[in-house]
Amino acid sequence: MKASLDDYIQTVGWVAEGPVAAGIGLIGRIDGRKGLWYQIDGQRNECIDLAGEISSYLGIPCHIDNDVKSATLAEMKWGKAAGFANLVYINVGTGIAVGSVCDGRIIRGGSCNAGEAGHTKVGVSLGFKCVCGREDCVETIASGMGLDNLARHFSAEFPDSPLEIPSDTRVDGSKIVELAKEGDSLCSKIVDIASQAIADLVMNAVRFTDPEIVVMGGSVVSDPYMFERMLGKLNAHTIRFVTGGIVQTSLDSRLVGLLGAAAVAMQ
Repeated sequence: MKASLDDYIQTVGWVAEGPVAAGIGLIGRIDGRKGLWYQIDGQRNECIDLAGEISSYLGIPCHIDNDVKSATLAEMKWGKAAGFANLVYINVGTGIAVGSVCDGRIIRGGSCNAGEAGHTKVGVSLGFKCVCGREDCVETIASGMGLDNLARHFSAEFPDSPLEIPSDTRVDGSKIVELAKEGDSLCSKIVDIASQAIADLVMNAVRFTDPEIVVMGGSVVSDPYMFERMLGKLNAHTIRFVTGGIVQTSLDSRLVGLLGAAAVAMQ
């Protein structure tokens, strides 16, 4: 990070009088109030005073937060969640995580680990091992890595499918959706299972936190086809109090991390 900052300052430089604060959005378990990065993943515990480190380096205040919680702040400031005090932001990308806001406050939990909804189950039983130690967490079914799992699991049943199953990289999720639109049986099955899993996750979140609006972000639900398939599997009675709707984010997915980091600094 310091090397990147050095490079930016030397080759581009600050505008006007320079920044007044820094914000960083990161994966893992983070205590934003203390500025501590506790954990990058579920296997290692390495507490880093990252906010203090970068603050001293730049000579300005620095604030940090989890990337999905940061994106949730961005949604509240500039997205479709603006004006709502109770909301859920669900990011379905490479993994799955949730930012929940009740009475205007993001739920963080006693260990700064709230929102790891990717490690909940949604009724699918395929035996997929999750990094958390359980099987068939929704992240193993419906995220980018989940689409890859489904493609490899069912590919033998559909030998005529044109979907490429590479040996050294993840199956292209956008290609799965594209082929499903064209009627490919393998990809249609993958989309059907994944969209149902996402719908179940949404309904679980609605029942648990009673939001006024649910905002969906991340690459998997950015395609209107996948999003509409998911919407079609929602139970009307379950979501009847979500007056703001179940909506796709209006923020550019390429910039939401940047916007989230800015929102953290502003907050």
